[in-house]
Amino acid sequence: MKTQVVIVGAGPSGLLLGHLLRAAGVDCVVVERQAPDYVLGRIRAGVLETVTTDLMTRLGLDARLKAEGLVEEGFNLATADHLIRIDIKALTGKHVTVYGQTEVTRDLMDAAAERGLRVIYEAKDLALHDIDGDAPFVTYTRDGAQHRIDTQFIAGCDGFHGPSRKAIPAGAVREFEREYPFGWLGILADVPPCHPELIYANTDKGFALASMRSLTRSRYYVQVPLTDRVENWSEERLWDELAERFDPLSDHKVTRGPALEMSIAPLRSYVFETMRHGRLFLAGDSAHIVPPTGAKGLNLAASDVAYLSDALIAWFARGDETGLTGYQARALARIWKAERFSWYLTKLMHRFPEDGAFEHRMQTAELDYVATSRAMQTAIAENYVGLPL
Repeated sequence: MKTQVVIVGAGPSGLLLGHLLRAAGVDCVVVERQAPDYVLGRIRAGVLETVTTDLMTRLGLDARLKAEGLVEEGFNLATADHLIRIDIKALTGKHVTVYGQTEVTRDLMDAAAERGLRVIYEAKDLALHDIDGDAPFVTYTRDGAQHRIDTQFIAGCDGFHGPSRKAIPAGAVREFEREYPFGWLGILADVPPCHPELIYANTDKGFALASMRSLTRSRYYVQVPLTDRVENWSEERLWDELAERFDPLSDHKVTRGPALEMSIAPLRSYVFETMRHGRLFLAGDSAHIVPPTGAKGLNLAASDVAYLSDALIAWFARGDETGLTGYQARALARIWKAERFSWYLTKLMHRFPEDGAFEHRMQTAELDYVATSRAMQTAIAENYVGLPL
């Protein structure tokens, strides 16, 4: 098989890139190692910046997003007994939309066939070849047979554990990483949220988050040590912990219900600065990971895709290499700012095991300053809604 662009990975970034390229007449194929049900089974965040919703609108795939997404004009930072509302609408004129990443993926997946976007699932032993040359190709096995796709460019949208980043020679690699000494224990349940807007809470027991996927589905998290295990937590114990932290803060007390999912996610800040090597371009989680504190993961992937799709379209339409040459620098400028914001909120709202009374006082002083400073609230709001492309 031959195509102009092979996209490795059928998560939201790979599918979004594929749709944007097909809409511009660029021939492409998406290749995914897992089955569709596995891809849709990944539970991820769902706070969308306008950069993400604008791309869905540009593609005409925003009908369900507009019907079911929750427009949020603010969010809250909290101490144990006090809410600090960040009015992002008043401060920036913008908003965010609560709409699950799984739903974005579903919308893109469902539209693939009718839009002429070919997606090959269950492509095992996927490997990238000759990315330094003018004729790269991808190989995989499916149904016991070996397959090869020849292409002009490869887009690695296959996440942190995919083969794309690993195909770049060690001598060309520039990467930066910060692992945090805690994780988030999360529960997803079909219960109404305790508050109409998200609450990021800094408590004596550590960080906690009250969020929602819809008016009838809630997502909660509490900070736990990396040594903790889900098996150590019963649903009742976690609901008790959440009620203790959020009942004094929220409009409605925490409503309990059976867990649809419980898991512990470690937190990491990671940037792989070699986002282009030869004919291979990286986008999304294959190039960067942010702590979920800032709600930037999917949105950073969307901005990568916006830059990369424009660059590839310009190259195929006019032979213009400017976008391809500048892709890495352009993407990294936004990535590092999002990394900074996510790191800032993580440091502000969590209890680090090495911190003592002085560091806790610094957090309190910072939150007091945020509560009384419109300039500080504006800076937080501007980063939360997403910096310009």
